[in-house]
Order: sequence, then C-alpha cells, then structure tokens
Amino acid sequence: MAPDRSQLAAELKRRAESMRGRATELLERLTALDSESGEPAALEPSCELLGAELERLGAAPTRHVSPAGIHLEAGFGAGPGSPLLLLCHYDTVWAAGTAAARPLRFDGERAIGPGVFDMRGGIVAALCALELLLASDRVERPLTLLLTADEETGGESSSELIIDRGLAADLTLVPEPSLPGGAIKTRRKGWSTYELRVAGRSAHAGLEPERGVSAIDELVDQLASVRGLADPAAGTTINCGMIDGGQAANVVAEAAFAELDLRAATVAEYERVDLELHRLAPRRDGSEIKLTRRHTRPPMERTAPIAAAAERALGLAAELGLELGEGAAGGASDANQLAAQGAAVLDGLGPEGGGAHAEDEWVSLDSLCERVALLALLIAEL
Repeated sequence: MAPDRSQLAAELKRRAESMRGRATELLERLTALDSESGEPAALEPSCELLGAELERLGAAPTRHVSPAGIHLEAGFGAGPGSPLLLLCHYDTVWAAGTAAARPLRFDGERAIGPGVFDMRGGIVAALCALELLLASDRVERPLTLLLTADEETGGESSSELIIDRGLAADLTLVPEPSLPGGAIKTRRKGWSTYELRVAGRSAHAGLEPERGVSAIDELVDQLASVRGLADPAAGTTINCGMIDGGQAANVVAEAAFAELDLRAATVAEYERVDLELHRLAPRRDGSEIKLTRRHTRPPMERTAPIAAAAERALGLAAELGLELGEGAAGGASDANQLAAQGAAVLDGLGPEGGGAHAEDEWVSLDSLCERVALLALLIAEL
C-alpha cells in the first residue's frame, strides 16, 4: 500500500476510536425507538431520527413513501470518482413496545438490546463513518445512502429502488452484521417463503367418512414430497414452519395449509426446488392445491465482481490491523437482490455481535469503532 493510504488508515482508526461516545449515544437513541417490520406507524419515529441525522450531516434526504414504510435516501459527494451505494435497513423484527420493555443495557463492552446487531449497529457505523469523512472533506466521490424500511419482511416495496441505485453504483457496501470473528459475507443463501393451501370436502367422520376428502391427509402427503426436495449436503433446506387446518376431530377436514421456508446456496438449486414445488399436483380425487410464493430473494453467489471487491476490501482492512476473512451466511439480505443482477456488493461490513432476532441480541462496542474506521476507509479508497 502507498504510504499516504497507510497514514489515512492510521488517522481514521484514531478518529473512529475518539467517536466511541458519539457512536454509543446514537446507538442508544436509535434502540430506544421501536421499528417493527410491516408497521409504518411503528417505523415512523426511527425514520424521523435517521432523517434528522442525515440533515445534520448536510444532506437533504428524500423520503420514498411505500405501503411498508418510508425508505430514506441521501446523497453525498459530487466529485469525479466512481459512485458508491451504502445500503442499510432500519426495520427490525421486534414488535412495538419492545424498546420500552427491553431498553439498551451494557455488559462491559457489549451493548444489549433489540435490533442492535441486526442492524442498528451497522447503521450507526455507517453514519459515524460519513460524519468522520465529511468533517475532513474526504467524501468526494458520489455516494448514496439508502435506508430501507422492509428488509425483514422480504424487501418487496424497496426492491426496485435498491436495484436501480445499486446498478447505478460501481460498488455497494452493506453494513449488515459480520460473521463470527468479523468476516465479511461474500455468499448468502437464497430465500423464499411459500403458502401451500389444500381444499377438500367436509363430511361426518363417523356417519359418512367416504363422502369426505380430507385436506389434512392431502397436505400431509404433499409435505412428505416437499421434504424429499431438500438436499442438505448442497445447502438446500426446506422448513415447514406453520401448519393448520380442519374444524373438529369428528369432521373430515375441508381445508388445510402450511407455510414453507426454502434456503438454497446456488441459483441452480434455488430454481430446481421452486420448479418442483410448482409442479405439485393433488393426490386425491376431489382435492385441490394452491401454491403461492410470498417472499423471495435469489442466492448471493461469489461472483467475479464480488470476489474482486472482497480482495481489495480485505487488503484495506489489513491497513487498520484487522485480519478479516470472508464466508457464507444462511440468511438473506438486500445484497442478494443486487448480486443476482451481477452488481459488485460487499456484505457483512457491520460490527461483530450475536443473538440476531433473539432476546439476548448484542453488539460489540469495540468492533463498532473498528467498523466506523473500516467503512470510512472503504468509502475513501475502494
């Protein structure tokens, strides 16, 4: 690396550590607000706080109104460099009221609270990195920060916006949580959810069972076939997470349904299972089945643009004394959408922590400061 880049890394590392109090305070303010996915009213306070922070940084954020909530977009820099997209989501899985019931608390250098790992810590790192760079006029290249409101529920209302902005950028940085040990994510499984509904015909289970067509029996047989589509060795799993049907024990069930979750590591596997699910046909005369795909994100494979960007990013991380690796994640993110379009994207740039979507969710404050420096260096030098 050139000496000036090494000097910049040392400066950013020092200044990021000096922002520890600012980052902790912002994390505390953000975690004190609910931001339940799928509930625009619950998301509004977080949206207002983030909008105010963007204005404080000198931006005039655009508010994209959608049925899922408001997606915030802010532009920085107007120089000749290659454009960047910084992509975050501010919704969490936690229901309204959780912030008051479980306020942020600290255990040593750990901050524990709803959404701190996924992904409020990453949002704070991104905002602090921008603040650090803007204070020294180092944001020269065109940079767009996009904060979406619906990542946890599939990102349907933000998908078009994400793809449009991502394809207009040379590289997208996603400060989603890092892998254990701090590794970035260069592969993610694809994800789809399905609703499988079965219609049968009701009858008295004792007097005239032969007149009935059991939707539950049909569903059970269909689910046995569905289970056979999984290939864990290839990273393909299918989970039946919900099942319901029938009216009473003495009635042949007229209706039944199941909700399915598909995860696949490659596009080929993802498409294979989806095709077979849509080929499901009734086993019983008089029964009908209907499959509906509700949410979908294609796999994020380690493409050539992703591999090249990761190599450069890991080299810059080393300048900060961070020995980061790369790896795969079973969950999906908004990065999946861009990777499927052939875009260069780096995911898992957020701080270390654990317990995503769990009551003991936590984030490392030491790692938070490191990621402020890392994001700032990537924005300045990638």
